[in-house]
Amino acid sequence: MPAVHIKTSALLVGSASRDLLPKVSKMTAEAIGKPEQYVMVSLQSAEIMMSGQNGAAAWIEVRGIGALRGEVNKRMTQKLCALLKQGLGIESERVYVNYMDIEPENWGWNNDTFG
Repeated sequence: MPAVHIKTSALLVGSASRDLLPKVSKMTAEAIGKPEQYVMVSLQSAEIMMSGQNGAAAWIEVRGIGALRGEVNKRMTQKLCALLKQGLGIESERVYVNYMDIEPENWGWNNDTFG
């Protein structure tokens, strides 16, 4: 039920991008305190211009039910930025992260909703 969607203009080739998904999944489960079996992570290539410049950048959306709040979001932002720097070479000042807490009845899964 936490979902992390990463869109990036960094080049997604080789093992660096493949290795990023399980690292983000594990980090998200630990940071939010939910079982990893409910975590979804996506990584997409996108055209992004930031600060009037082309180059490696990322837009991340994190959605969850009830666990997203101040300190959790700060820690996740730090860890996401570190993972993107390590895996794709994206500097932290070229990353935006948006957090959305969703009502359980507005999240469907396995023929039902969580609410």
